[in-house]
Amino acid sequence: MPHNTATLSHEWSTLQNNYEQIERNALLVKLAAIVLCVGGYALGVPYELIGGTALLLWVQESLCRTSQARLGERIVRVEALVKNAAPASSACQLHTEWLASRKGSVALLGEYAAHALRPTVAFPYAVLVVVALAAYSGQ
Repeated sequence: MPHNTATLSHEWSTLQNNYEQIERNALLVKLAAIVLCVGGYALGVPYELIGGTALLLWVQESLCRTSQARLGERIVRVEALVKNAAPASSACQLHTEWLASRKGSVALLGEYAAHALRPTVAFPYAVLVVVALAAYSGQ
């Protein structure tokens, strides 16, 4: 295995492991949201606090998913580099590539929002927020 392919393979493995770790962390954030909100209902916590907690955790997961998407983009790039036998200077360029394509603050907020609105991210937060709003308006 040429040196460059080994370096890219190591980078790919590291990125993939981090990608999967973010996936596990996102599932833990979802579980925490459910436990905290259901526990809040059971303990009589104000509905505004329950809904706010769900919103906060929803935003947290969207931030994680945005980072995960960036890793995914680099993973695809590394796979193409390995396939095309890229030069050694192509390895380990995650942050360099991201900074070169970085958008402004408004676009970055839009990226976070786009990830938050993906169905796999929005569930269960949207349900928890709607339930909290319904409970609050029914008081």
